Amino acid sequence: MRPPGLILLLALACGPVFAQSYSGPIIDVHLHVGPAAPGAPNPATGKPTTANSDAERERLTLERMRQHGIVLGLVSGSDAAMASMRRAGGDNTIWAGAFLDDGRTPLPPVEVLRKAFTNGELKVMGEIGAQYHGLNPSDVWFEPYLALAEELDIPVGIHTGLAPPGTPYGCCPGFSVDLGNPMRLEPMLKRHPKLRVWLMHAGWPYLQETKAILYMYPQVHADLSVINWIIPRQEFHDYLQALVTAGMGDRLMFGSDQMVWPEAITQAVEGVDSAPFLSPAQKRAIFHDNAARFLRIDR
Repeated sequence: MRPPGLILLLALACGPVFAQSYSGPIIDVHLHVGPAAPGAPNPATGKPTTANSDAERERLTLERMRQHGIVLGLVSGSDAAMASMRRAGGDNTIWAGAFLDDGRTPLPPVEVLRKAFTNGELKVMGEIGAQYHGLNPSDVWFEPYLALAEELDIPVGIHTGLAPPGTPYGCCPGFSVDLGNPMRLEPMLKRHPKLRVWLMHAGWPYLQETKAILYMYPQVHADLSVINWIIPRQEFHDYLQALVTAGMGDRLMFGSDQMVWPEAITQAVEGVDSAPFLSPAQKRAIFHDNAARFLRIDR
């Protein structure tokens, strides 16, 4: 019989080799800015948001970013809120995105966006929330914007998958579950082979369709935002592991989808970091390297 101390050492040595926490830089490709929602319960914990004013929402979001080593955050929201976030966080830390959905807010003229992208005021096109209003971004209404993004080599982030339960009965009666299927984006991908697209929320729960799009269209990436903290942890890990097992680990990017809960950034980081099947190199890829390559930056 081996001494108890030796048994403990052997158990530690033979335990999961990928259990170490990630401590490197992070790029968050999915953040939101705008008005606070005082008292709004966190969908995962039920606890009230820690941000009770617009200023607190901005300050606490930046604090969480610094706490977790987030070196770059891609934000979308109102022009004023994005400008404020850029001033507070710095242009090298905060990139602004054009939030487009053609629902309650009319789309800006293409030439207005061209100017904003050309002068660096905007860096990405997204979040494209067309699904909330029963619209498919592969359809003709969005074609001029896709053509602009391809011409200027602007990354495009498109909402896929689902939304908060009851969405069709609340803000968005036009919301369609079917329009969250990543296969709906195939026509646009065929028309625009050079377009850099990322599937926000990684198409969950459309696993097979997400794998198919990622496999067939190598320019497409996916972010893990919101599903890394709002759905049951095991469900997220199963979905993530299936994508990694399918060979898509170099196409997945970290995102938090921080809305009015700054603490969601921590929850999102923990969601990925706690995945027992990810190696340190795979965590580094998801948290940073894949996004750095996709966004063509060096940091």
